[in-house]
Amino acid sequence: MAQGRGQSGGRKEPTFDAAPDVRVGGADRSAPGGASKPSPRKLKPKTRKKRGARRSLIGRMTYWALVAGLWIVIGGVGTVAYVGAHLPPIQSLEIPKRPPSIQIVDMEGRALARRGDLAGEVLALKELPPYVPKAFVAIEDRRFYEHFGVDPMGIARAAVANVLHRGVAQGGSTLTQQLAKNLFLTQERTLTRKLQEAMLAVWLERKFSKTQILELYLNRIYFGSGAYGIEQASLRYFGKSARQMSIAEAAMLAGLVKSPSRLAPTRNFDAAEKRARIVLASMTELGFISAANQKVALGKPPRIVAQAANGAVNYVADWIMDALNDTLGHIDEDLIVETSIDARLQATAEISLADELTAKGNKFGVSQGALVAMTPDGAVRAMVGGLDYAESQFNRAVAAKRQPGSAFKPFVYLTALEHGLTPDTVRLDGPIKIKGWSPENYSHEYFGPVTLTKALAMSLNTVSVRLTMEFSPMAVIRTAHRLGISSKLEPNASIALGTSEVSPLELVGAFATFANGGYAVMPHIIERVLGAKGQQLYARNTQPLGRVVEARYVGMMNTMMQETLTIGTAHKAALPGWPAAGKTGTSQDFRDAWFIGYTAHLVTGVWLGNDDGSPTKKVTGGGLPVDVWSRFMRDGHQGVPVASLPSAPSDGVLTTLFGGSQPAPQAPAPQVTAQQQATGIDGWMLNNLFGRSRN
Repeated sequence: MAQGRGQSGGRKEPTFDAAPDVRVGGADRSAPGGASKPSPRKLKPKTRKKRGARRSLIGRMTYWALVAGLWIVIGGVGTVAYVGAHLPPIQSLEIPKRPPSIQIVDMEGRALARRGDLAGEVLALKELPPYVPKAFVAIEDRRFYEHFGVDPMGIARAAVANVLHRGVAQGGSTLTQQLAKNLFLTQERTLTRKLQEAMLAVWLERKFSKTQILELYLNRIYFGSGAYGIEQASLRYFGKSARQMSIAEAAMLAGLVKSPSRLAPTRNFDAAEKRARIVLASMTELGFISAANQKVALGKPPRIVAQAANGAVNYVADWIMDALNDTLGHIDEDLIVETSIDARLQATAEISLADELTAKGNKFGVSQGALVAMTPDGAVRAMVGGLDYAESQFNRAVAAKRQPGSAFKPFVYLTALEHGLTPDTVRLDGPIKIKGWSPENYSHEYFGPVTLTKALAMSLNTVSVRLTMEFSPMAVIRTAHRLGISSKLEPNASIALGTSEVSPLELVGAFATFANGGYAVMPHIIERVLGAKGQQLYARNTQPLGRVVEARYVGMMNTMMQETLTIGTAHKAALPGWPAAGKTGTSQDFRDAWFIGYTAHLVTGVWLGNDDGSPTKKVTGGGLPVDVWSRFMRDGHQGVPVASLPSAPSDGVLTTLFGGSQPAPQAPAPQVTAQQQATGIDGWMLNNLFGRSRN
């Protein structure tokens, strides 16, 4: 056997290199228990892959949705926390007090202007006609009585409308949100501010009733033209209290809230009326008014009263607000400011200046002017700071510094009189040369020896320069400072011709010393300030400031300056029956033209020129300024008993404006202290510009 297996014809081992397929199919397998079982339906590989992919996609989507939702929740909580962290603590939030309103009245209690936020009287909802609050609900927040401060339905409706119109067609803010924005937030349009607005609205709804919220809203909302609150808006536009508003008027005010500056009826009445029609339609649709009431309202649109917001009295109001800040500091309550202004004279001043410039301004190259009128004791009766307040709010009467020209010469001549000269003293009018400077007279002619009276009346430049150099420029400056000029004055020879700049207010105030007999004057306009309940917060100190010029020198100056209106440069000034004096002034190259003239009743100064300092077409102080002055002063003296100017005493007694006969002082002219020289005016006088007496 063994031998046979080793032979060539013996057994061969199998190989699998080319073996046939010996795999067993499903049909060849035996079922359990030996029974035969049909084979299942065979699935295609692609189908199995699709089902697996679908299950995988759903799983991934579910997972990422959960992740996204979690992040949204985290982001929302974080946003609320961030916004809340930048709000004041909710428990400490209080409704801010309404900004104070300052009512400015004239010397007889007549209203002149209002300042502050111009908020009117606070009205309760029950004081208004029922259709007034309904008008605002109809157009601004139909679901006001249903939402909790934020209206999701309103937001969704606004979003749809905005998408359809491809822009901002509607707003989703509720009345409460608008109130929150006006009370606590800025007007910036950011997501943070919007979220803060929503949070505060919810807080307001929890803290206050719907009635209280609506009252706050109506008394705080802005209605354009500087009017805050429905009472002030009604007074501004309709000239009546909101208690008496008609349906048409209520609808117009409700329509303004959307865009008060653009829709203000004083600016765009047609747009305001169109918006009011939409409000009326909404009120009718909601059943707030009947169709018949809507028809009546449409047929009788509101009548807008004339506005005086841009009148020259606003220059006065602005000056008063500056003075109030200095006098009272922070203002946190409504005030009534009683002033020295005469409303009738204020209107006359505005008309006098405007009419003359309108008629002659272009011809003479003059575009601006200012006028100040005060009593001899410094009470300002009228002030115009420019031709058009709407165009320029710069108050040229108070803040502009211009060269007074020859209107400064009275300080030169007063200095000469106080150093021993008289009106009859003679000085040479002839060519003069000082360090290469050769001043000439306006007429380029010389009159030789002349009296000081004639030299001042004819405004001879050479005589004024000679006097200045005779007694020194510093002596002239000390005189000007003593009389109330507070501006810095340069101590050079040209001071004689008014080359240092001053304001109209201080120049008129200085001339008032001549009109009152030699007493110091501080121009003032505030007489009393009353609080909301009528309590006196401030009263001007009425005690005279004291004499600064001796009576005899005052009399001499008045005699000399009266000649200016008879034979001198202001001979065109017309004030029949009244003794008057004054001085004209024209600066170099005719850039400024002045006339300061006075009686025992009023001291008035007029300045004309251009803001950019460009020359006029040879306008002099004796021309247009005198025309404006004469027109104003004629009206200002109607019905006033004629009174003489203080004159030089012949018997040692001088009758003044400050109470009967007083002995004329024989002491030398008052001297100026070192502090006065440094500041240019008495410190105590400056502090008493508006008085410091407070009760």
